[in-house]
Amino acid sequence: MSSKTELAKQYHDRGFNCAQSVLATFSQDYGLGEEAALKISTGFGSGMGRLCEVCGALTGAFMVIGLKHGRVISDGTKYGPNTETTYGLVAEVSRRFKDRNKSIYCRELIGHDLSIPEEREKARQAGLFATTCSKCIQDAVELVEDVVREQPAHARAPNNDGKHSTSRTPREEPRGGP
Repeated sequence: MSSKTELAKQYHDRGFNCAQSVLATFSQDYGLGEEAALKISTGFGSGMGRLCEVCGALTGAFMVIGLKHGRVISDGTKYGPNTETTYGLVAEVSRRFKDRNKSIYCRELIGHDLSIPEEREKARQAGLFATTCSKCIQDAVELVEDVVREQPAHARAPNNDGKHSTSRTPREEPRGGP
């Protein structure tokens, strides 16, 4: 078990949800404080707010990918090198996660509808949060580590000045004219 998977396990064992456990594990590596990471990712647990949609651990991984490769400059278009890199890595992590777990959807992974209190209690009593969710968290962390390691150093597109952005506010490229 890597130090990152161990840290994610510690977050989960302390009561943080799957998305929080993944994002907080990596957040400070990419300039996001722990408190902000935990707050941002709170609503993504249990397949996005107990909707049982895309697994929260996987959405936590998507957020980490966005922190590392996400777009911070707008040129008026929706796409560019950072967006393409991010989308490609999200798709790759999703594919690998599905290969490992047969699904990316919380309801299929857990086998219960967590929006229904009785079903949530059944999942808790069956120990699924400690077993299935823990495995999904570990898989998401390992997959992020893998794709980050596999990315060439030049994969992140630089800003127009040739430097990589570390800014925390959205920026827009000046458009021609007054």
